[in-house]
Amino acid sequence: MTPKTVHEIVAHHAGASPDHIAVICEDRTVTYADLHHRSTRTANAMHRSGVEAGDRVAYLGKESEQYYDILFACAKAGAVLVPINWRLTPAEVHHILLDSGATLLFADDEFLDVTAKLTADLPRLRRIVPIPALGQWRGADDHDLAPAFDDAQPIAQVYTSGTTGNPKGVVLAHRSFFAIKEALTSAGLEWIDWRPDDVSLIGIPGFHIGGLWWSIQGFSAGITMVSVPVFAGHQAVGLIRELGITTACVVPAQMQMMLAPPRPRRADFASLRKVVYGGSPISEALLDRSIETFDCEFAQIYGLSESGNTAVCLPPSEHVPGGPRMQAAGHPYPGVDIRIVDGDGNPLPSGEVGEVCLRTPAAMLGYWGLPDATAATLVDGWLHTGDAGYLDDGGFLFIRDRIKDTIIVAGENVYPAEIENAVSAHPSVLEAAAVGVPHEHWGEVVHCFVVARPGETVTTRALVAFLRGRIADFKIPSSFETIDSLPRNPSGKILRRELRERFWRHLDRRVA
Repeated sequence: MTPKTVHEIVAHHAGASPDHIAVICEDRTVTYADLHHRSTRTANAMHRSGVEAGDRVAYLGKESEQYYDILFACAKAGAVLVPINWRLTPAEVHHILLDSGATLLFADDEFLDVTAKLTADLPRLRRIVPIPALGQWRGADDHDLAPAFDDAQPIAQVYTSGTTGNPKGVVLAHRSFFAIKEALTSAGLEWIDWRPDDVSLIGIPGFHIGGLWWSIQGFSAGITMVSVPVFAGHQAVGLIRELGITTACVVPAQMQMMLAPPRPRRADFASLRKVVYGGSPISEALLDRSIETFDCEFAQIYGLSESGNTAVCLPPSEHVPGGPRMQAAGHPYPGVDIRIVDGDGNPLPSGEVGEVCLRTPAAMLGYWGLPDATAATLVDGWLHTGDAGYLDDGGFLFIRDRIKDTIIVAGENVYPAEIENAVSAHPSVLEAAAVGVPHEHWGEVVHCFVVARPGETVTTRALVAFLRGRIADFKIPSSFETIDSLPRNPSGKILRRELRERFWRHLDRRVA
């Protein structure tokens, strides 16, 4: 049997290989039988707490085995998991809880004080469960649940930055996590493959679509997944060496962290057979250094939350230092179509740059509660990515710029409007414009142009202090620049591309 929905995964592997380790987190291990029984009890406890099919259940915590217990419990209860980035500010967390209408929240102890203060304005939130108390809360009721739904039902709602500055909830069905794997298997391709003895590192956090997608792929294959509460380069190298990790999914910034001094040796990565990376473009120098040091196969994935994560892959065979496609995002998977369109939506021929549009069986169901935004992004079955790129004659995709203004910092999406709104709230600031600029380690960082009010002065120190607690730390600009006025087009729109130009003009690609 090949699982086709998330709730089928642990039941299947608990029967086929009950004693096989499903999750390792720090010094704790959980077998597939354990994960199955725990998640069933958690699902029953959800029902006792009033969670019904389709209800949103939020998770605010660092990576742990409990996260996957709750993931599978949601699947068994017919609920939709809403993972929240724990690095967000209380106001940002509040927006997600309010927007999603979550009825139940699981939170780490360190976030309980924050969440308790938010409950007064969250009418649908019935209960907050401390994650360390999950075992006691779930109880011992482990009667099997048989959810009556198929792979078109939602399982996750992942929040991503939006044009208004508020994150949008991307609703993903069960099929989003299985469609690509099924297509690869049917085509006999091993771009991203699994072996029975694999031990896989989940480098990307579970609140990010990449981490959620990767973990479900591994559990579906019945292998052992290694979860880390917070990624640290030296710790990851140690885990690879000590646990014999064979595969890993990381963002380029994490590759950089693993290669940082004291530099690891090739022997530290002797067990690795494949690294899958994505989330942001990678520099050729970092990729060359990674290939040399890790000494294994590499596969790059390209996609976005709205595409169900991965839609394009640069397979291991194309990872040849100095090769013609080392700067490509990759080739579409079987069953995924790409077309490049101009500003009027007309298809463009090979070699011409336009907006990248994807047609994939893993695409989102839509943005939660935002039908207009959904209709603007999903047009006649085509997902408009907001990225600018071109296809070569072999059908490989090259990304060259962004049509949307999203900035990607170490794999995290940051939208300029959110930064600009926060900076402009400073009493000495008249207006602001945020752009992404290249950075060797993080891919991009935020640079903010500031226009001061007449007679006022602003300093970097004052702005950083003002922004602390208003927006997440990773969104705070790395640098500020005071200018007299912002460039605008005749309709008054800020010309961010003009502001970005001097930072990128020496590079072929206008994204990091």
